[in-house]
Amino acid sequence: MDINPDRCYEALKARDARFDGVFFVGVSTTKIYCRPICAVRMPGRDRCTFYPNAASAEAAGYRPCLRCRPELAPGAAIVDAARRVSDRAVSRIEAGALSDAGIEELAEEFGISSRQLRRVVKQEYGVTPVELAQTRRLLLAKQLIADTQLRMIDVAFASGFSSVRRFNHLFQTRYKLSPTALRRARQLEDKSTFITLKLGYRPPLAWSALTKFLAARSSPNIERLGNKRYLRTIRIGRHRGWIAAFPDERQRLLCVEVSPGLLPVLMQLRARLRHLFDLDANPAIIEAHLSADKNLASLIQAAPGLRIPGTLDGFEVALRAVLGQQISVKAATTIYSRFAEFFGEKIKTPFEGLDRLPPTGEGIANAKLQSIIDRGLTQKRATTVQALARAVADKNLILQPSINQEEMTEKLAAIPGIGPWTTQYIAMRAMADPDAFPHSDLALLKAFRLKRPAELLKAAEDWQPWRAYAAMHIWNSMVAGG
Repeated sequence: MDINPDRCYEALKARDARFDGVFFVGVSTTKIYCRPICAVRMPGRDRCTFYPNAASAEAAGYRPCLRCRPELAPGAAIVDAARRVSDRAVSRIEAGALSDAGIEELAEEFGISSRQLRRVVKQEYGVTPVELAQTRRLLLAKQLIADTQLRMIDVAFASGFSSVRRFNHLFQTRYKLSPTALRRARQLEDKSTFITLKLGYRPPLAWSALTKFLAARSSPNIERLGNKRYLRTIRIGRHRGWIAAFPDERQRLLCVEVSPGLLPVLMQLRARLRHLFDLDANPAIIEAHLSADKNLASLIQAAPGLRIPGTLDGFEVALRAVLGQQISVKAATTIYSRFAEFFGEKIKTPFEGLDRLPPTGEGIANAKLQSIIDRGLTQKRATTVQALARAVADKNLILQPSINQEEMTEKLAAIPGIGPWTTQYIAMRAMADPDAFPHSDLALLKAFRLKRPAELLKAAEDWQPWRAYAAMHIWNSMVAGG
């Protein structure tokens, strides 16, 4: 991201964690510099100066904020490697990385020893990886005790604990109250066989537009809309199940019914759902900035609160993106449905026709090339699909928000048959880049009556750092307009 003061101020107003470590802000009246996620009162634009790193802010005479602690921001320089690793490791831990694997496996993912991982996380966050994971498990357990009638043994395992004894001990030690005592205090009456996660968001939320976008680009056997709810099947590790999501606008919550088979991975699922529905976005700030462009203002008024559709699995979006190259959305969805039918594992759900799990990288990587071609692809496109699948299966390509986007984008682009449109689209949806912009997209070019991608890239400069949201509003307007 260029250190453009106006663009940085827009990101600062949104307090968007996706810009943490990308820049720092110095406030002239206090002579303090902060991270863009700092919760202090928003300074006026005229008092802000932006810097690409902490060193340049300090060289300009600013001292670090004691509240947001700039030293904890994920850095981009080589000397910031420890902070970078610790930040990504914490993201993985909060998504449940230590539930199915140990600290050694997580450390291996970052190319360091388990001892090094413990040290850098302790150094940056003041707690060990295990302590951090325990806190996340206990918070999830509290929600399950309060919002469900699950047995305590199910609460313990769904929260990531390996034993009920350990769960009870930690809960009692941390909260000075036993899990059963907390349950009695709540006096809940819900006896549903599934549980309901309640996920907060900043309103407004363009739920209909968001879910229509998702469903239109998948197989109806995997995800669909039904009775104002978004339904889909899910695989996380060895666990399989389904969700049914619907908004509670009065309470500003997204309610997600979760099947029992996904209880052991609720922590991972919750993080993935927030990414899928882009629930951490601040639409008021984003849309106020984009509305300065008259071409976008009317589109935003038609669909306030439009989010970037994320994904539950990076390979799923990447596969769909490659299948969609140079053909219509409808044609690509048809081909993807064939992949789901052939490569997707069967699953039982309460919803008629929702009976397939999405294809996996491992399944396609190990398939015969002809079986991929037979789904309706040319040999060249099939080769690209299999190369992508093998990169994901080998973990050479990790498509998720906490991963280094620049590195993953370069690896994507190195796969023959994957070009700029595909890499930007995947960065937008799988890696949650709010400024990703597929400027070679034919629909975007048509909307602005431009012929060359470079012209569109120039026209979109003022939309930074929210170009992905601008693209979504344009695509949505074209669907709404027929």
